[in-house]
Amino acid sequence: QVQLVESGGGLVQAGESLRLSCAASGRTFSNYRMAWFRQAPGKERNFVAGISAAGGTTYYADSTKGRFTISKDNAKSTVYLQMNNLKPEDTAVYVCAAVFSRGYYSRSDYYTANKYDSWGQGTQVTVSS
Repeated sequence: QVQLVESGGGLVQAGESLRLSCAASGRTFSNYRMAWFRQAPGKERNFVAGISAAGGTTYYADSTKGRFTISKDNAKSTVYLQMNNLKPEDTAVYVCAAVFSRGYYSRSDYYTANKYDSWGQGTQVTVSS
């Protein structure tokens, strides 16, 4: 497992942008598949975006596709989530997740929360209308 610490959350108005960061420590970051999930009050945790260990494959939830971009800097052991054109429905705690990965993984492996074994504490994103 790796230790994950998120940062970059805050309060913004609809249409503005934020960039979240997730810094990892403890293992070889380049071997880890990463993802962002989010959880709004009273709702279940939902997949936002995922990226392969090498960074060459990405997946997005339909609600974030075209507005959010996930990227991975293995040299800095950090994964980012660039969020543009934010909407009030994007308000949630955003949590970073990781799992050691070798080889091919299906789309469902990225989307499913219980496929990950390392989780950060989360960072709050609030979008006002």
